[in-house]
Amino acid sequence: MKIYWCPRTRASRVVWMLEELGRPYERVYVDIRAPGPRDPEFLAASPMGKVPALADGPVTVADSAAICLYLADRYASGTLAPAIDDPSRGRFLYWIMYAPGVFEPAMAEKFSGLPAKRQTHGWGDFPAMIATLEAGLAAGPWIMGDTFTAADVLLGSSVAFLRMFGGLPDSPVLSAYADRCVERPAYRRAMALDEQADAPAGT
Repeated sequence: MKIYWCPRTRASRVVWMLEELGRPYERVYVDIRAPGPRDPEFLAASPMGKVPALADGPVTVADSAAICLYLADRYASGTLAPAIDDPSRGRFLYWIMYAPGVFEPAMAEKFSGLPAKRQTHGWGDFPAMIATLEAGLAAGPWIMGDTFTAADVLLGSSVAFLRMFGGLPDSPVLSAYADRCVERPAYRRAMALDEQADAPAGT
């Protein structure tokens, strides 16, 4: 299994997911800031030339949410993802897509400083996004209740990112959730790989 990766990007959440699975994988560094053509194998996995992208034998998947969903279904069905016929599957799918479809657009809008347009934006607005996520975590400690799933990888990484850059509002629910996520050993291993990549050679 091969993950096309660059530190401090959405690829880091896929590395977290892979660390949760405990399966062997190879990281292939992609310098997303370098000009010029991309490697053909990478582009075969990611037509837009963006990280992350996954190659798992003959299967290629691009986009962090799609990759995490694929990995959970392929290698951890019943644990990191409810089985297809599990009644909770619909709620799981809602939350795993909440990160890219609602959380991240609302966060980008907030950081841009542009006025929210709830009537035309499918994600509503930032306060509504936060309130909905807080309500979803009411049964905690994870978004699916007692069970940590791939949806927490997507949401947890988003909440942790928002907090890191000072955008998380005063929310004891989300702050505690972020703490639980970043304290997971798999998360720490993934972040350590980011830090190693950032370190100057020879250190």
